[in-house]
Amino acid sequence: MTARTETTRFAPSPSGHLHLGHAFSGLFSERAARQAGGRFLLRVEDIDSTRCRPTFTQEMIEDLEWLGLRWDAPPLAQSTRGEAYRQALHRLTDMGLLYPCFCTRADIRAEIVGAAAAPHGPDGPLYPGLCRELSSRERAKRRKAGVPYALRLDVRKAQRLAGPLTWQDRGKGEMTAQPEIFGDVVLARKDIGTSYHLAVTLDDAFQEITLVTRGEDLFQATHVHRLLQALLELPVPQWHHHGLIEDEQGQRLAKRHGALALRQLRLQGKSAQAVRAMAGWED
Repeated sequence: MTARTETTRFAPSPSGHLHLGHAFSGLFSERAARQAGGRFLLRVEDIDSTRCRPTFTQEMIEDLEWLGLRWDAPPLAQSTRGEAYRQALHRLTDMGLLYPCFCTRADIRAEIVGAAAAPHGPDGPLYPGLCRELSSRERAKRRKAGVPYALRLDVRKAQRLAGPLTWQDRGKGEMTAQPEIFGDVVLARKDIGTSYHLAVTLDDAFQEITLVTRGEDLFQATHVHRLLQALLELPVPQWHHHGLIEDEQGQRLAKRHGALALRQLRLQGKSAQAVRAMAGWED
């Protein structure tokens, strides 16, 4: 039986140095492509200009090359894709699926605290919908006054339009899309012109990704991505969510937790082969 040709991608954010968890994820993605005689791509998810730095991007590429990863096209930087994100937002707005949310975090917290039983999702309490039913006049008034706002997806309306959806995970099989578990997700902010959910969905289609490989911590996000694919009439890949590398305390490796960086290991004189082994990778 001929292996299916795949196009996979590794998409780290240059908001700090890569760690062993990134190493495993990148190696996992490349192997999936090579085993199928396919293509492996690198994407730089640098939409957050407040945290991402060009220096981190360059050092990230150096670390990945040192680790032995080889991608089959020049890296794609999300910072070059602003127009594509804007067009998608305009399309969703024209479909009546986006609304401006003027709530501050304090507004949302106060509403949640005052609720008898605020529903929770993967990221915590769901947005209570304070701005969903604002009139067009009130929205225009607040915009004219310069009140900052985010653009949220009316998930209930979007689901009615899209109808029932499924997606295929290589580890768990066919899944029924349940984007409502996130509530009305933010798709754009004033300081960041797109969200992770929108950018990753558009970029996977743009790069013709057939298999999205990523950590199981992003499994739930796929429910939202599948909905956006349906709304924007994008091709649907398959997904494979791999396990996460944990430290001695059983906590997943993350930049914010000070996980040991690949660059630090290089400076300590570790070989690429040794670091691959530290990441739990068997060549």
